[in-house]
Parts: sequence; C-alpha cells; structure tokens
Amino acid sequence: MHKIARTALLALIPALLLPACGEVEDTRPGQPVKTRQDAFKEMLRVFEPMGVMLREKRYEEDRFLRMATVLVEKRELPWAHFGPDTNYPPTKSTPRVWEEPTRFEEERKRFFTTTDELLAAAQSKDLKRIEPAYQAVYDSCKSCHNPFKAR
Repeated sequence: MHKIARTALLALIPALLLPACGEVEDTRPGQPVKTRQDAFKEMLRVFEPMGVMLREKRYEEDRFLRMATVLVEKRELPWAHFGPDTNYPPTKSTPRVWEEPTRFEEERKRFFTTTDELLAAAQSKDLKRIEPAYQAVYDSCKSCHNPFKAR
C-alpha cells in the first residue's frame, strides 16, 4: 500500500469511530429524555409492523387489532417526560417544543384522536376504514416531527 494511502486510511479510522463514541447518555434523575425516547420507540415497534402489513397487502385482522390496542395503551408514555428542564442532549427535540407549547399540545391531541380512530377502524376489521385511519396516524406523527424533532 502506498504510504499516502495508508496515512489517509489511518487518519480516516478515528473520524469514522468518533460518532459512535460521541453518543451522549442521559444521566439526569429519572432519565426523562431517554424515557421518552424509549417510549416513542415502543410505539414505533407496534406501528411500523402495522404499516408493513398494509403496504404488503398481508392484513391480518386479529393481529392488526392487537397492535392497534397496544399502540393506544402505549401512547401516553412519552408526554409526561417533556418537562421544562428536559431540553438537553441526547434529546432529539427541537427548542420549539418549549417555545410553542400550545402547538405541541395540539399535535399531541391530534395523535390521540387519530389513534382512537385507528383503534375503532381496527375493531371494525374493515380494511377500507383501516387504511385511511393508519395514514391519519402516520400524518399526525409527521406533522409533529417536522417542527418538533431534530433530524
């Protein structure tokens, strides 16, 4: 290997490893940031398989209903962990969460409404109701993520 290539490669290795080492841990009492992030991940682990089921035309009514029920059960988990002193790393929230609390609360309420509608559609087992209800929840997530979640 050429000396220049080897030197460049050796210089690149630390740069590739730094992001993995640079992750910030939530060490505050109660770990509110980590707790809310974990809660959102729990919801996503239920919500994404529902979308896969619909996109791949593999709808299973009982399984879908169970997942919709779990989504509604878990939807409360993250919100209490957005206290005024929780805007610190490793948060992925933008400052707008605290700057625009009314809008943030409206988005939370919209998410609750759309998940209620998704559960009702899942209980009906009518795919023509379920697909738009799922899309409404997806749109609700996106409309909150756009202003309130850093990319």
